[in-house]
Amino acid sequence: MNLPNSSVLALLTLQDDGPSILRIALMIAAGIFLLVFLVVFLRYASLYVQSVTTGAGVGLFQMFAMSLRKVDPATIVSARVMVVQSRLDDISTRDLEAHLLAGGRVMKVVQALISAHRAGIDLDFRTAAGIDLAGRDVLEAVKTSVTPKVIDCPNPASGKAEVAAVAKNGIQVLAKARVTVRTNIKRLVGGAGEETIIARVGEGIVSTIGSKDSHKDVLANPDSISKTVLARGLDAGTAFEIVSIDIADVDIGSNIGARLQADQAEADKRVAQAHAEQRRAMAVAAEQEFRATVQENRAKVVLAEAEVPLAIAGALRSGNLGVMDLYRLRNIDSDTKMRGSIAGGDAPAGGEQPS
Repeated sequence: MNLPNSSVLALLTLQDDGPSILRIALMIAAGIFLLVFLVVFLRYASLYVQSVTTGAGVGLFQMFAMSLRKVDPATIVSARVMVVQSRLDDISTRDLEAHLLAGGRVMKVVQALISAHRAGIDLDFRTAAGIDLAGRDVLEAVKTSVTPKVIDCPNPASGKAEVAAVAKNGIQVLAKARVTVRTNIKRLVGGAGEETIIARVGEGIVSTIGSKDSHKDVLANPDSISKTVLARGLDAGTAFEIVSIDIADVDIGSNIGARLQADQAEADKRVAQAHAEQRRAMAVAAEQEFRATVQENRAKVVLAEAEVPLAIAGALRSGNLGVMDLYRLRNIDSDTKMRGSIAGGDAPAGGEQPS
């Protein structure tokens, strides 16, 4: 194949310069790689040294990749160091990263796993991570499972210092209890909290005291309250296991029965007063009716008496009554009035006599 002289010279020149250009490119790439490696190493040098010396197994480029995934390498390395030092081999770096990306508290979970492992409590990473993501403090739960926690009933934060109950004889009894609980890890997710325990214990105290015939029975045997309440299994469905219920204090309150009886008597008195007032009003109304009837009858009498003189005049005109009869009638009327005045009474009312 025949080529022009200039083309041949150019081809020969490229063939001669090829190795030098490739060498320069390789040197530049090596320099860039070395620079990046130096920057990464300087940034994660302390973490890498910590990982290597403790056998955490987190590489330098893994730390760089974590930064790209928005994961804090320091948290993961510290967690891995704690896991390796505690000989918890079933927790990988990927598990820690996934939990941190999910919004979990990695250090809390690792510390809880270490505490559970030391205490002999069966708790794996998956369960601990689920408890943490559910919003529970898994480390506090493990501590409470190891060292029982004391809960006051009622809760002082609610503003009440004692549980008030009334015995059958009407005497109020004020009781204060202390509930010792420990965390049930298996029921921690989905189980009820301390408020439920306090409410159930308070309800049990009220019902137990209410079943007593007298407040003296409560004062004589306060432990009967704790035994009765504890036997009801109040920790069912909660995240805790009740260890004991102790009655810390028992006081006597007011006489609720007497107060209720007094209130009932006052209410009965008001009802009786209302009925008496009703009867009085009815009697007054009947009296007014009787007075109206009397006045009506008196009016009839006056009308009847007014007809007497007319009848006498008619009798005189018709000859049925004489003058002497009229005088005798007037004498009798005068005598009657005189007798009435002497006796101290009013003379009977008579009709007006004609002159």
